[in-house]
Amino acid sequence: MNIQQLEYILAVDKHRHFGKAAEQCRVTQPTLSMMIQKLEEELGVKLFDRNVQPVIPTAAGRKVIDQARIVLQQASMIKDIVNEEEQSVSGVFKLAVLPTIAPYLLPRFLQQVTSAYPELDLRILEMKTSPTLAALIKGEIDAAIIANQPTEPQLQGDTLFYEQFYGYVARNESVFKKELIRTADISDDRLWLLDEGHCFRDQLVRFCQMEKVKIHQAAYKLGSLETFMRMVESGNGITFIPELAMHQLSAEQKELIRPFAIPKPAREIVWITRKDFIRQSIAGILIESIRNCVPKEMRTLQGGFKLV
Repeated sequence: MNIQQLEYILAVDKHRHFGKAAEQCRVTQPTLSMMIQKLEEELGVKLFDRNVQPVIPTAAGRKVIDQARIVLQQASMIKDIVNEEEQSVSGVFKLAVLPTIAPYLLPRFLQQVTSAYPELDLRILEMKTSPTLAALIKGEIDAAIIANQPTEPQLQGDTLFYEQFYGYVARNESVFKKELIRTADISDDRLWLLDEGHCFRDQLVRFCQMEKVKIHQAAYKLGSLETFMRMVESGNGITFIPELAMHQLSAEQKELIRPFAIPKPAREIVWITRKDFIRQSIAGILIESIRNCVPKEMRTLQGGFKLV
């Protein structure tokens, strides 16, 4: 039994397909299959049921895979310990970022960090909150940036900044004539919202108390904030945007922005890792870079804000 074989069975479990697992591991399918077969012979059990498609772990295989994930996490920590002792800023670092944060935050700091630390292979993944937390717990990523504090006992959070929400309103909407938006001004059937699974949507639905929004939003699945903004600019409806998005707008686009009346809805942007996270040198650099790249007033929770 060796580390490589454990990596192979985790890849098969992830893809439920030997060919795709081989591609991930950068080996041929016969090589991967042979190595897994040798492991099965050594253990005296079948790890995967190959008679069904997609392949699935056997009962014994599921237990072996769960333990293999723990072993690989512990093995990777050995290198992390050495690198941290040397305060090395190098190697692969996988960072997940919410799709409603990444387009507006990454351009502010990413190029500066990669230029300053060329040996750091920073890999960004855009992921929703639920799969992000699952990947972090499994050790598939090193850290993440999400829009709330984690509640899972294995995870810990460090606040990066606070970001308020703004309305983005088409010129022909009645709300456009008002300086401030109140929740009572918002009509569900004129609203563009992300589909379920985005915490950005969930936070605003709760804040605006829109219980029936699911019905009205049936046709808007798979949309993005940028798509909805283009719809508003064409004269159709209302959407919400995060504060950092506002800083990327032209003067003409900024005319469509309407702030909320007090209490203003806001979200807490949080850096999260596992509690056994070791690579603090890299984390410190990234956290400092992120905090320094946002306006100073966003680093503290302002009066009149309501976290949602």
